[in-house]
Amino acid sequence: MTSGRSNTQAARVISVLADVMAAIIILWILMYLLGANRGNDLVEFVQGAARWLAGWSHDLFTFDEGWARVVAGYGLAAVVYLVIGHAVAGRLTRRH
Repeated sequence: MTSGRSNTQAARVISVLADVMAAIIILWILMYLLGANRGNDLVEFVQGAARWLAGWSHDLFTFDEGWARVVAGYGLAAVVYLVIGHAVAGRLTRRH
């Protein structure tokens, strides 16, 4: 396997991973905003995964409204994962 091909494959994996991480966080934001039943197993799983992924940012902002804290804190994490993941993937594909 050539270096260029392995870089392209690694870039794809990184991009997909960043997309999945952001999708989990965005799914939790939507569930929160739509008032999903937190007693539901799927909702609990998504909330736990999103909290783990956004642990560094979920209480970063102290808005009075709960929805604003969730959107800003978790949304920031989703954007950071997308930007960094795709930047790294882009850099890998340009290296060959």
